[in-house]
Amino acid sequence: MCIRARVPAATALPQAFAQAAALFALERTGTLSVCRSAADIRAAMDAGRIAAILHMEGAEAIPSLDALHLWHGLGMRSLGFVWSRPTDYATGVPFAFPSSPDRGDGLTAAGKALVRECNALKILIDLSHLNEKGCDDVAALSDAPLVATHSGVHAISASSRNLTDRQLRQIADSGGVVGLNYNTGFLRPDGRRERFAGFDLLLRHLDHLLEILGEGGVALGSDFDGAVMPADLGDAAALPGLVAAMEAHGYGRALTERIAWRNWVDVLERTWGG
Repeated sequence: MCIRARVPAATALPQAFAQAAALFALERTGTLSVCRSAADIRAAMDAGRIAAILHMEGAEAIPSLDALHLWHGLGMRSLGFVWSRPTDYATGVPFAFPSSPDRGDGLTAAGKALVRECNALKILIDLSHLNEKGCDDVAALSDAPLVATHSGVHAISASSRNLTDRQLRQIADSGGVVGLNYNTGFLRPDGRRERFAGFDLLLRHLDHLLEILGEGGVALGSDFDGAVMPADLGDAAALPGLVAAMEAHGYGRALTERIAWRNWVDVLERTWGG
């Protein structure tokens, strides 16, 4: 599937505002805490509350750098410049298999300015969905750790959405993190979006990520919203099964905890400060 149509800001903004409003409504009920720092995350965890981060996937609702500052003021601390389509800032990879992530041009001039402003505001830049040339541009410009919140290993599943070993080494060199995507089409070697039982394929991707990124560079990334999940990992309630499989696979409790959550808190602390 190849999605190329741009979404204008006039269409994106009402949707983005509605979703942000829903998030803050949940905070008012006491369901969760919207976190703006690593200290906020730790405080939420200590209080037994869900630690939520206001993230935007696709910057269509950010028509200017002034708008970026407005969203930052609202609490946004994580931004993906694209979904799998182009924006004024960058080009997203289509959902293609087999395919290289080298699809399309790099960041636009506006995209390069957006990298610099995100760095100044300490907003995490999410590389997931960004094409290879765009990732290279972010790596050349950004002074923060490189992060792909929900991606997989291209050497195992040759989807355009997955990261090549070269890209993984680039992220490792920055002290960054890759969160594993659970979408079956990005896990299976045949690229088919079909459910499978067990956790062996996820562990295979995690092993590969650990080999290149090290124990501090690997995390869980999910993608529960709208993707085809493995049979034994249909939603967040099934995560204890994955955690148990990781421990049984030989990771042990300490490494499993790092992958499950500690590496996220660490990279957010290094990106956001505090």
